[in-house]
Amino acid sequence: MPVKEKVGIVVSNKMQKTIVVKVESRFPHPIYAKTMTKTKKYLAHDEMGECNIGDQVLVQESRPLSKRKRWTLAKVLSKSSLIS
Repeated sequence: MPVKEKVGIVVSNKMQKTIVVKVESRFPHPIYAKTMTKTKKYLAHDEMGECNIGDQVLVQESRPLSKRKRWTLAKVLSKSSLIS
């Protein structure tokens, strides 16, 4: 079975070795066909603490690391231009 991966933007890195990643999914409304955007936040494990707010990252599904943390940082796709 392939590993699930998601691309998102780092919203918070205030915890130790943990980041909050915002993932957006776009889909058409079932009746009105307007493009809808749904946002979901995931807690991901960042072992080295290399992410900053605004970075675009790739996260992979993993075994449960805590009550809410089931994703790990695979790689940083692009660094943010924001200074944080």
